[in-house]
Formats: sequence, C-alpha cells, structure tokens
Amino acid sequence: MYLKIHKISGSESVTAVCDAELIGRTLTSEFCDITIDESFYGNELATEEEVIKALHNSVNANIIGKKVCEIAVNEGLIDKECCIIIEGIPHAQIYGV
Repeated sequence: MYLKIHKISGSESVTAVCDAELIGRTLTSEFCDITIDESFYGNELATEEEVIKALHNSVNANIIGKKVCEIAVNEGLIDKECCIIIEGIPHAQIYGV
C-alpha cells in the first residue's frame, strides 16, 4: 500500500492510503472520477502495520482499495457500509469532528 500524510498548516493532517496496484489508475462512476495519483497517495510503500498506525493516529483520512478498506473495517475505524464502490473498488473518507 502507498501511504502519504499531508500536513496542513493550521489544521489536522490528512492521511492518504491506497492499495499499491491502484496507483496511476483513474476510476470512473456516474457521480465522480477518481485519479489515484502518487502526488496524493505517495510513492513509498508502507507495511500493514505502518498503515494501521497511521490510520489510528489520523483525524482525517482518504482511503481507496480492497486491502486498505478491509484494514479500516477490521480496525473499527469505519463500517463496511461507509465505503462507496467505484469500478468494483471500495473508497472511503474519514473525518474527525
């Protein structure tokens, strides 16, 4: 999985994680198109343990892919129903309040 933490001045950071095989793809639906680009999701691979730690330490996250969404569900960070499916790929956003 690719992992990138975006630090935003004066705000909480955003953790972006995607399954490795999705980088460079664009997924299309009738509601939106999502380009899974390394400028947002990063260009360094992360282990499952690193992803879990980053998601638990994150207030806001953008995740896409079967593996990372399954991790978030198993860790109790989201419900499976929170994922939207685009071209068969689950995607979720987590926001702190």
